[in-house]
Amino acid sequence: MKYQACFFDLYGTLMDIRTEESKPFLWEIMSDWYSSHGARYTPDGLREAYLTQVEAETESVRKRYAEQGIHVKYPEPEIGNVFSCLFEDKEIHAGKELIRDTAQLYRQTSRRYFRLYAGAAELLESLRQAGIRVCLLSNAQRLFTEEELRESGIYDLFEEIFISSDYGVKKPDPVFFETAVRKIGMDPSRCLMVGNDIECDMEGAVATGMSGYYIYSKLSPDSDRKRSIPAGCISQKGMNLKLVQRYILRQYKDHTD
Repeated sequence: MKYQACFFDLYGTLMDIRTEESKPFLWEIMSDWYSSHGARYTPDGLREAYLTQVEAETESVRKRYAEQGIHVKYPEPEIGNVFSCLFEDKEIHAGKELIRDTAQLYRQTSRRYFRLYAGAAELLESLRQAGIRVCLLSNAQRLFTEEELRESGIYDLFEEIFISSDYGVKKPDPVFFETAVRKIGMDPSRCLMVGNDIECDMEGAVATGMSGYYIYSKLSPDSDRKRSIPAGCISQKGMNLKLVQRYILRQYKDHTD
């Protein structure tokens, strides 16, 4: 198959990351932040309110799709709305800048580290130079992820960036895949999904008519050990993006010679 477009997962595929959102220190910092802006919470109270609001926002997204006659099995909340509602519950109006700063504080406090895997930038650049369309398809929050893409230097290497929080739906939901393919005007059969999660990346891609390249990485779900990759996908153990690069470029070359 000649791949004219490649969609990449981010975390666990191109980037290694570790976060700890349950640690008490995070909620102590965030409660101090909210209190300093007039929205007083205890650490435990804020965490409980946050989780409740995430559930409410998720259900709201599901209902918005249902009103359009679209069934979404995997709705994705927008974290900015969650942080905003936590202020509003204390009768504090938070503007866009405050919400952005709140999100950044949350992410930086909960994140232990993040870094690109070796060869990630080179992989993306080589595909672009070969004439292959390179896109990101990530289950993520724009308020968290865009800054990490920019800091790591790969933001501008994607032709299109599809982040689930922007669309209210996440992988493996076919709605997310179909939206991305439609927006770039491609036939799914000419698209390859590269990711480290069999259910989200491979099964979601195949259900949409795409092919898949599965990488078993340290961030792959434990359940992947008991899953089989679907037909139409190939697999690779270990994080060696040079192998991914060679495979994709070879497939492209063989069909353009």
